[in-house]
Amino acid sequence: MEEENTGKCSRLSFWSFSCCTKQKSSSSSTTEDDSLQKALVENHDGDSSSSATTTASTKPGWKAVPYILGNEAIQRLATFGLTANFMVYLVREFHMDQVEAANILNIWNGASNLLPLLGAFLADAYLGKYLTILLASFAALPGMVIITLTASVPQLRPPICNPKPEQQDQCVGYTKSQLWLLLIGLYWLAIGTGGVRPCTIPFGIDQFDTATAEGRKGTTRFYNCVYTIYTLTFLMGQTVVVYIQNSISWALGFALPTILMVCSILLFSAGSKFYVYEKPEGSLFSVILRVFFAACNKRHHDVRSNAKFYDPSLNEIDVEKLPLSTQFRFFNKAALIEDNNDHQYLKLDNESRPNPWRLCSIQQVEEVKCLVKIIPIWASGIICFLSMTTQGTFTVSQAMKMDLHLGPKFEIPPGSLSVITYITIAAWLPLYDSVLLPTIRKITKHEEGITTLQRIGIGNVCSILCMVVAGLVEGERRALAISNSRPGGIASMSVMWLAPQLIFLGLYEVFSVVGQIEFYNNEFPHSMRSIGNSLLYVSIAGANYLTSLLVDIVHKTTGKHGRLDWLTNDINEGRLDYFYFLIAGLGALNFVYLLFCTRGYRYKTTVKVDIEKA
Repeated sequence: MEEENTGKCSRLSFWSFSCCTKQKSSSSSTTEDDSLQKALVENHDGDSSSSATTTASTKPGWKAVPYILGNEAIQRLATFGLTANFMVYLVREFHMDQVEAANILNIWNGASNLLPLLGAFLADAYLGKYLTILLASFAALPGMVIITLTASVPQLRPPICNPKPEQQDQCVGYTKSQLWLLLIGLYWLAIGTGGVRPCTIPFGIDQFDTATAEGRKGTTRFYNCVYTIYTLTFLMGQTVVVYIQNSISWALGFALPTILMVCSILLFSAGSKFYVYEKPEGSLFSVILRVFFAACNKRHHDVRSNAKFYDPSLNEIDVEKLPLSTQFRFFNKAALIEDNNDHQYLKLDNESRPNPWRLCSIQQVEEVKCLVKIIPIWASGIICFLSMTTQGTFTVSQAMKMDLHLGPKFEIPPGSLSVITYITIAAWLPLYDSVLLPTIRKITKHEEGITTLQRIGIGNVCSILCMVVAGLVEGERRALAISNSRPGGIASMSVMWLAPQLIFLGLYEVFSVVGQIEFYNNEFPHSMRSIGNSLLYVSIAGANYLTSLLVDIVHKTTGKHGRLDWLTNDINEGRLDYFYFLIAGLGALNFVYLLFCTRGYRYKTTVKVDIEKA
């Protein structure tokens, strides 16, 4: 049995904040910890012969990953290319007003970020990651075909408006059948993304042997590669595909992503002979309920020094087993073999077949512990994403009231400013991965450079700085617009003054978002890894809804009794800078909460067991 501590924390002299987590040392364990460990060792007598065994990895690693990364790149480009310009499509081609189009897209975006939770559950409990990705890709394809048909067949969308300006308000609107067909296409696409998003990264991680240092380094590079691909495909979708849609043809602009989706399915299938397939392990929620029920049923029992715990052998070869920990000791009672009923079940037909509602395995108990200790840290991510959601909307409003010229002739489209964020990500991630990370590893003597929680903490600081800088720039822009404005309320201030806040936003994504992806995939056990990966999208959905709620509250509160409304249609008349500072204040409080949650956090410890040799 080869014990592997996958989250060893290095405390740096220049980095002493509380994200550096506590690790249990055998030399400083309490008497109760020793008793618990003694009981655990007694349950592993059958495995002791393999304590010095090192098993060669049979996982393909980077041999299989290019097919997964290629599929991810093509699928991202297909979905981004289809939806990046969809607001314009609804307004221009379906003749919707801004509010109606925004509501349709907001609800659809919310569904697209919540459905990954369902897709992850199906993958982990029943279908497996590979089959879920494949089926979800086939589900997204008809949605893309339907949307392409709405742009290609004139009968499936409203007629073109009269080009005469005096008759622009007489456009014929869409019919109910046309709207329903469009919505069916959108939600088929949402179903597809709900299955692909949470499973791609965990499926890629399954291809590496994370019990080896080389495997863990490979996974760290894999996370960065995935996000670099995400960034580059976003840039291509925002530039090349949007240009085709706006300047050449909507039908061609939608047909190209649809063809790309077919190519992604073929590429993903081509790698089937290389993949490692993790079997689904049943309903996650039933396991959680059983552990809670069994622990509550034995709440009055004491854990003695000679206690026995139910720890059956795992059925999979080359698996990572979770040893019994002393954290959240209450749940340990679910695996405690205490009375005659438990012994009777264990001796049935000389096989370990206990009542699952009375006696759970150590593996099941530790999986539930992983979920319990991660949820508070996950909750902090919702507030952090506020900086991303607010910058995605109000930055365009700021840009429209600033000087958009870059040189004497070229004007920057207001909606394209987000490219600065993704250029930052695309430039920083390879630099961090190839140049800075090896240097940091030499300094910290930590194979990951810095821990994932430290990386998330740095990202949180970047999100706060993003909103502070945004507030300062907006205050200056508003002052110039009022004192020395041009026609239309345009401030005599270059739009490139918005670049610093967008750069901070890019750094937030590099550190916090990538850090969260790595944290969830490392800390969740195999049976919950897709669920963990879906939490990121649930955070984004929560941030979208929370942003809408904050905007509504601020708008109603600040506009009462003749007071100055912070958020108005004309931002020169409002105080958008105050709203930015409000988000920054919430981010600072959230950072304190994150420090509190991570102060006593213990990274997951695994024991790699070779079942055949054991």
